Amino acid sequence: MRWLADTSVLVPVFLPGHIHHQRSFQLFSQATVKSAFCAAHSIAEVYATMTRLPGKQRTSSQQALTFVEMIEKRFSFVALDAEDYLATVREAGVLGIVGGTSYDALIAACAVKARADVLYTWNLGHFILLGDEIARKVRTP
Repeated sequence: MRWLADTSVLVPVFLPGHIHHQRSFQLFSQATVKSAFCAAHSIAEVYATMTRLPGKQRTSSQQALTFVEMIEKRFSFVALDAEDYLATVREAGVLGIVGGTSYDALIAACAVKARADVLYTWNLGHFILLGDEIARKVRTP
């Protein structure tokens, strides 16, 4: 089975006190570069999130880079080209997608490009808005 994890699944892996840590970490532990994917831009999202968390959860840039390297060892990256971005934004517009959900549309486009059978997310609500093909793929860990 080929699967893609979105940023909402990757960030809790590195936060032991997070409500979704255990299930996200379990999924992360099963990831291999042959079966697991993440959107290339999710690396920037993980880095940005980890270095801007509130209080004691905030990590240094070096620690965040270590997390990125851990992701790199377990996941293949899927990148969109300019045509993919334009097509995804146009499709989101037709679907009436606005705001931050447009970033979820980019992750969904990466799942389609990777031919993923499952798209793991903690944000089911946004992803089910992205059409039947994506709605059939989304699951929580």
